[in-house]
Amino acid sequence: FPFYRRSDSLSTYIAMALMSSLPPTFLCSQRHAAGTRPGVHRGHAGSRRGSLQSFQSSSSSSPSTSQGTSAYEPRSTYAVSSYQTLVRDACQAIVTALNDNYTRIDVDFPALNNSDGYTGGSDNYIDNNAQYALATARLLEDARGLKTHVVLPDLTEMARAEKMLKSALELTSGASLGCLEKGYWLNTAMLSLSGGGKMDRLVEEEEAAAKRADVFIITNVTAVELPAVRKYVEEVCGDRPVILYNTELDTLRADLGLGPFFPPKSMHYEFLTQFLTVFYIRPRDYSKSTSVAPFLVNYSGAIFREYPGPWQAMIKQDNGELACVAERPERYALQELKEALLEVMGLNTEEAGSTMAFLRRGYKRMTWWEEESDEEASGVWRT
Repeated sequence: FPFYRRSDSLSTYIAMALMSSLPPTFLCSQRHAAGTRPGVHRGHAGSRRGSLQSFQSSSSSSPSTSQGTSAYEPRSTYAVSSYQTLVRDACQAIVTALNDNYTRIDVDFPALNNSDGYTGGSDNYIDNNAQYALATARLLEDARGLKTHVVLPDLTEMARAEKMLKSALELTSGASLGCLEKGYWLNTAMLSLSGGGKMDRLVEEEEAAAKRADVFIITNVTAVELPAVRKYVEEVCGDRPVILYNTELDTLRADLGLGPFFPPKSMHYEFLTQFLTVFYIRPRDYSKSTSVAPFLVNYSGAIFREYPGPWQAMIKQDNGELACVAERPERYALQELKEALLEVMGLNTEEAGSTMAFLRRGYKRMTWWEEESDEEASGVWRT
């Protein structure tokens, strides 16, 4: 049992040992226990998925999809060998959703290794997301011949990305850069140093590229920029597909309604609920105290989703691979992920309804946006 660590309790040690010796399909036995299997959510035009050979990745247990069939086998494990793998898997899910006539799409995975968003360095986070979005644009061009407009928050950031990704843009005929807001009064001063007509040229090229685009990828936005995102989607994109790419929507939702400087909660109910999450990895680290040595158990897992598959609760194994422990058609709340991991590890020892169970879990077990509400304009974001 080489993966045993001093921070693991004996029960965790035994549970992990058992899981490591069982086939991956056993870890998802909860989804078969009731004798039913969650149905695959289909788009507005039924199932018209295409299998793209160029998108075959090195991830374990790659899902099998075939043209004109509704068969889909969810992943029992998921291992990421590189960010190229993540981008390709995310793009495959995007193409599947586009084939099913979805036009509002969300993609979210960790942009930086071993970090959570901006805590890993804002410049690296922003630069990586711009590169991932451009790589996705190239794949969409290869798969569907689509012209993709990668949209950044403002003109200054667009000019910075254009300089950083100049070589890649020259090799990608179907990709262009754009921005949500021009910010003329600020950018006139900042860009005038580069030449008198540079700002006007950037604006003209951006507007022309937006008109030609078949699909839009919006990335690197913050909560205060969500109104600009909504305005851009409604006025510029229209009925054309829009992909929110690594915007960490869960974090942005948590900021809504926090005083006058943030958008109201209605931004989630009226706008963000329209976006179908097609590729999602949210890793979480937990710990639990025990009454026996070593008294503290550390464990990790992630909420995982790859369209058209179900939402999955996955535990992180010692080799870094994620293994499915439960799945269902609806999105998991973070507390529900924690409960699923505790259950499979044999650490959910508190009696239901007991005082200790209440003290460990608390009264409020979901954030306001995870709770069901009649104010939601669409329920697609939960599926």
